[in-house]
Order: sequence, then C-alpha cells, then structure tokens
Amino acid sequence: MSMDRRGFLGAATLLAGCATMPAAPAAASPGFVRREGMRLMVGDRPYRFVGANMWYAAYLGADAPYGDRARLGRELDALKAMGVTNLRILASAEEGPLRNAIKPGFRTATTTNATLLAGLDHALAEMAKRDMRAVLYLTNFWEWSGGMMTYLSYVNGGRYLDMNDPAHPWPAFANFNAQFYGDARATGLYRDWIRTLVSRTSSATGRRYADDPTIMAWQLANEPRPAGDADHADVEQFTLWVRDSARLVKSLDPNHLVCTGSEGLKGTLERPDILLAEHGLAEIDYLTAHIWPNNWDWVKQTDLANTYPRGETLTEEYIARHVALARQLDKPLVIEEFGYPRDGGSNDPRVATGYKDRFYRLIYAAALRDMGEGGPIAGTNFWAWNGEARAEHPDYRFRDGDRHYMGDPPHEPQGWYGIFTGDTTVRIVADHAAAIARLPGART
Repeated sequence: MSMDRRGFLGAATLLAGCATMPAAPAAASPGFVRREGMRLMVGDRPYRFVGANMWYAAYLGADAPYGDRARLGRELDALKAMGVTNLRILASAEEGPLRNAIKPGFRTATTTNATLLAGLDHALAEMAKRDMRAVLYLTNFWEWSGGMMTYLSYVNGGRYLDMNDPAHPWPAFANFNAQFYGDARATGLYRDWIRTLVSRTSSATGRRYADDPTIMAWQLANEPRPAGDADHADVEQFTLWVRDSARLVKSLDPNHLVCTGSEGLKGTLERPDILLAEHGLAEIDYLTAHIWPNNWDWVKQTDLANTYPRGETLTEEYIARHVALARQLDKPLVIEEFGYPRDGGSNDPRVATGYKDRFYRLIYAAALRDMGEGGPIAGTNFWAWNGEARAEHPDYRFRDGDRHYMGDPPHEPQGWYGIFTGDTTVRIVADHAAAIARLPGART
C-alpha cells in the first residue's frame, strides 16, 4: 500500500509518540526469562547469553527421512561445550510456490505438518536437557522459508514474486510483501498459526509450550520490514500488525517475552522514529538488531583487506545507535544476527576465517563492554551454526532433497557465513562465553 509523503510523515510522527508509552514487564513466573527495564532476568539475576542461529533444528529433530536426531544431539553438545546457551530457531515455514523456499514446510494453505512440529518438540526437549533456551520465529519476511509472500499467494489467487528475479529487481519483492500487513486473509492465516503453535502441547514432554521455560521468546517474524521503500510503506498499518500480533501471543501465553525480529534501523527504512514506534509498544519486550556488513556493502568480500576498516567503523556506529535507542526506550537489546564471510569470500570450510574472527571479536567486545557498564545489551546470536554439515555439491548451492542442513539457508551459498566445527571462530565464541560468565551476577 502506498501513501504520499505528507501521509507517510504524518503517520510516522503520530506513531513515534507510541515510543513514550509505558512498557509493561513480562510475567515473572519462576524459571522464565522476564524483563526489568533494560535487563533480562531469571529469578533475581541478570540473564546474559552467547547464542547462535540454528534455523534447521526442527528439521533435524523430525522423525522422518529428512531428519537426523543423532546429529541434532551432537550439534547441541558442541554448542553447549562452546558456552552457547541460546538458539534462534525457525518455527514456521509456509510451503508454496517460491523457488528457494525450504521443503517440507510446517504448513500449507490448508494442512499442518505434524511430523515437523514433532521435530520442534524434540529439539526443544533436547535443548532443555542441556539448559539451553530458544527464540522461536513465527514467519519470515524473506522467501527461504515461504513467509509473507507465500501467505499472500494462499489468498490472492496464487500471485507471487521470487526474490532476486531479474524481471522484478529490488525493491519489488519487499514492496509486494508489504501488502501482507493489510491483507486480513493473509494475516488471519498467520494468526491461526500463532494460535496453533503458542497453544501447542509438546509431543515429547507433554508440557504446554506456554508453560515451558526452555522458550525465551516468541518472535513475530524474521526481519519484518514495512516495505522496501518509503513510497510503499504504510507505517501505521505495519505498526498495528506488530501490536496486534504481539497482543495475540501475550493473550495466549503470558509467561514468555515477545519481540519483533527486526534488523533494527536497516529494517525500518533507516528511520529511528519508525523503530521507536515499533519497539515502543507495550507488547514488545526488547529490541533486536542484525548486522550484515557484506550484504549492506560496508565491505567487499573479495577485498576484505582494504574494506574491513570501513566496515568496522560502520559496525561500531550501528551498535552504538541501537544501544542509544534501547536506552531511550528502557528496554534490552539483543544483537541476534551478525555474519561475515570467510577470507576471500570462499564457501570452503578449509579456507581461513581471519577477517570473520576479527569481526566476531568486534561484536563481542562491544557487547561485553556494554554488559559490564550495565547497558541494554543482553546477548548475541551469531549467524549461524553449520557444525558438521558440508555442502553436498561443488557449486555450494542447496537443492531440493538435500539433507545436510547448515546455517546458510537454501537461497544462499552453503558455507557463506556459517561457522563449521573446527573453525578458529569456535574458540572466539567460547572465550566470549567465558568472559560473560565472569561478569558480576552472571547467569547464562
């Protein structure tokens, strides 16, 4: 939906006032992560964490040809040994026509995949055994798990755009997706999924998800954006979608935190007022930020030696801006995605990770410093854990039927950003986890 400049500015100004609303703390049930101002807490101690993204955990957990429960156990053990105690996991995939979307999905327009849901049950149960917590995202702005574009295709007669289609260059995909927020049929199906999942009882433990402290938070979507450009952004409609979706989750489950899954300023047209409106809602418990220097052209992966310094400066500025915004809202901040290529932009796990390691140290130093100063950063989730997986094809592309899931999703080169078992980056993650554990009052 488009609006003229006057309408856009008026809506943004009106919504910026939402940022001053008092933010209600999450329920204080024993064992659950809750919010107190800028801190996440468990019991009477701060909850700080080193985390990873492992979108495919439910797939490994499925008792199906595409599952591998033994590998899931090994990967969780490896992460736990590193000090990783928090995993961000895909909890919805909408199966449909998109070229690069993972199959099978958790759902189609009319059916639910009970086997994959049981895989999520199993993954959460295995995490609980290792004292790990999960953030579960409930749909995706991007195409690799179906997401909003697929929801639209369910209700509009099958119309859709593929991301990176030369016939529809950026920002056509993102602008098409913006129709989702105002489509009552598409958002109705999405909210049906929220009811299905948030109200679920685990087949592995017999415990209701709403009563399981293994879950730290429900996330509305992976990287929701109001649109690809200002001309197609209805900011008021987008913010109401955030509010109403979060309100539904809270009505079904008062025990858990709710967050947006936003990239931060990169996900709000670079406008602080939109970010403040979206995250100032009482129903949203904390802010999220994602950092992608290569994707955002801050660095060039084929020339990291000369472009790394610029990317470092911009990364430090991006973190500082989000810390300031979190302080303004008096809410915690999680840097829940950050990724960097291997040296030379290689996808081969045998290639060194010198610049990636420097980037991780930069992120972790900023997080540790802020935690030590009592700031809003509560944790980080690197993107992503590849573990023991290896690309199945010499071109490093994912193909339908592949089962060696890794953190690089199906639409991306397999090995582009993820950490493999044996990478030197593993030690950097472990050292950061140990440093957090030494902070006063630490609880991870």
